[in-house]
Amino acid sequence: MSNFSPSSTGRHGHTAEVDAHVTDLALRAARGDKAALNEFIAATHDDVWRLLAHLANPDQADDLTQETYLRVLSALPRFAARSTARTWILSLARRVWVDSIRHDMARPRKSAAEWEDAAGDTPAAETTGGSSWVEWLDTQDMLNSLEPDRREALILTQMLGYTYAEAAKIANVRTGTIRSRVARARAELVDMQQAQQARQERQQAETTGTTRLGRRLWQA
Repeated sequence: MSNFSPSSTGRHGHTAEVDAHVTDLALRAARGDKAALNEFIAATHDDVWRLLAHLANPDQADDLTQETYLRVLSALPRFAARSTARTWILSLARRVWVDSIRHDMARPRKSAAEWEDAAGDTPAAETTGGSSWVEWLDTQDMLNSLEPDRREALILTQMLGYTYAEAAKIANVRTGTIRSRVARARAELVDMQQAQQARQERQQAETTGTTRLGRRLWQA
């Protein structure tokens, strides 16, 4: 297992100019411009899907993304550009995710066998951020062990590349709260890694000891 390293892919190309353009598309779409609406969806879809794939999982991301855009259609007329449209739509996506949790609190975690089966498939680059499939599954399993609010803060800032202030707007909390959640999440991940490494070292020591014993018995 490799050490936890947040994806560096995040917000490539999300300059202030690009964000301003996306916000303008949203305002035009709110006034009934269908071409602007289509362009707005195309410009934001990848970010919405990627966020939901990390918060939930890739299997659910398509349905949650579709639900997000259904809400966008009804909410656009009220969009007033108090934040960038990208931040606004990600906050909607977050609410969709939260609602899905509330409606499915008993959702089962993947079993070890399911993770092993999935490891044989080829991952989508936008999901893994360039990591190998096994490394991403390993990281994703640890992320799923975090409290939802800490996982969300870590994903927004460390994996998707949003600033603490932007993440705070998306999560509707204070910037300091995001900083605190990220710090706690990173500390928990380090503890999990250290515990897993200790288990692996014990297993390796036990295997080595068994091999040596077998050799002595064979030589005797």
